[in-house]
Amino acid sequence: MKSQVDVKTVRRPYVRPMAGWWKGNAFFVRYMVREATAIAVWIYALILAVGVLRLSQGERAWHGWLQSMQTLPSLLLHLVLLISMLVHTYSWFEIMPKTMAPMVINGERLSAERIQRTGWSVAAVAFVLTLLLAIWSQS
Repeated sequence: MKSQVDVKTVRRPYVRPMAGWWKGNAFFVRYMVREATAIAVWIYALILAVGVLRLSQGERAWHGWLQSMQTLPSLLLHLVLLISMLVHTYSWFEIMPKTMAPMVINGERLSAERIQRTGWSVAAVAFVLTLLLAIWSQS
């Protein structure tokens, strides 16, 4: 004979609500912003991939892509993407010392601040070199 269970006495497990879990803690808000800025990097990578595709399709397709990049909506999108990438870069260098293996030079461990400054310096040099290359290619 089967035992029957009273439906009213069966307890359902607790299900923690997940909507907005990150909004109550500043650490998690910064984490979510950092993760969201990675979307900007992905979008810009897609834009560049389309540019390379258009370049491979010939001069007419390339010039069409260049013209589309010079429209006001495209320029505004690129401004938003630039700001997002700067935030992404800043947050990357902020967490870098926490995620990498300890670096020891001359018996001393490098400070988090020094690692961040080095990262910013390398990023600045790369930016200036890219800017110079872009200017040089226009002349």
